[in-house]
Amino acid sequence: MPPNNIPITVFTGFLGAGKTSIILSLLPRLPKDYKVVLLKNEFGDIEVDSQLARQSSLAAVSEILNGCMCCVLVGQMKTALLEIREKYRPDRIFIECSGSAFPATLAFQIRELERETDNDLKLDAIVTVIDAENFTGYEDTSPTAKMQASYTDVILINKWEHVSERQLDILIDHLNTLNDTTPKVKCQGREGVDPSIVMGLDSKLFQLGNPEVPDAPHHEEVQTVTVFRGQAPVAHVDCGHADHSHCDHSHPPAHTSRATEGDPTHVPRATLVEALSKLSKEYVWRVKGFVKLDDGFHWILNWSFGRHELTLLNDRHLEELTSVRLSVMGERGEVKRAARKFAEMIGADLD
Repeated sequence: MPPNNIPITVFTGFLGAGKTSIILSLLPRLPKDYKVVLLKNEFGDIEVDSQLARQSSLAAVSEILNGCMCCVLVGQMKTALLEIREKYRPDRIFIECSGSAFPATLAFQIRELERETDNDLKLDAIVTVIDAENFTGYEDTSPTAKMQASYTDVILINKWEHVSERQLDILIDHLNTLNDTTPKVKCQGREGVDPSIVMGLDSKLFQLGNPEVPDAPHHEEVQTVTVFRGQAPVAHVDCGHADHSHCDHSHPPAHTSRATEGDPTHVPRATLVEALSKLSKEYVWRVKGFVKLDDGFHWILNWSFGRHELTLLNDRHLEELTSVRLSVMGERGEVKRAARKFAEMIGADLD
């Protein structure tokens, strides 16, 4: 790979697999003057993981929201990558895909950009993150999860410390039936993996011809419901641009949630934890967003398959946030019912 081009590393993996955490864990291991820009594709319109990323050493974060950039928002990724190249000229671009992204179509778009930019933008690797604890569960309902494990340069096995040695062996055997040629590497908890495992791979995937595109509408596997308390969130209309400051976005009128018992400006931590504990892992796969707790601070909530994490939000626009603004993601046709029960427990509404 020529030394002056911009290599692109694509991270795929199902909802809650740990893609953002792995990306952020790589940054401290890179040289201090190494400039990385993250292009992130989010379900819904709540930029949760992007807020976490902004609190890191990334040079910039660009978002593509409200859809999957491998199909529904096809073309916006190319626009965003070209703008990142022009505005930041980073040493590397990380792309974090939505949980339902099909890696082959993304790689094909990047291969087209290679030709259009005379290899100035270059696909370096497709990295698939697997949740060892839950893969066999969500794989049954998501054809995309199988595709992500099949079309990749390296598989990172995350959260393996939560399963037994026998369960891990069964998982690896199963992954080998899907893809027996790709290296499989265990992540080291919050330390992630060494950058050399996912960088400098000079991927040979999808160099010739069109990728095999799945027949199923894979972006419809996941349904997203917004839970809010206070003023309803304004829908973000994404233009695919790395910088939204110049865009003229139209927004529908906001509305306000119903009156709730107790203090409407925050949610007691104990109430939130109890409501999360009652979510069904079968129908709800991910909850993420912002919540103001009874300590008076806004927190970033990440819940996935029964486990949750709260991270203090350091942001100068705290006054713009409602007390609750969460995206609940899960099985289409079932997640809305579960989200409504969850919202009632924390005194919130559905958008």
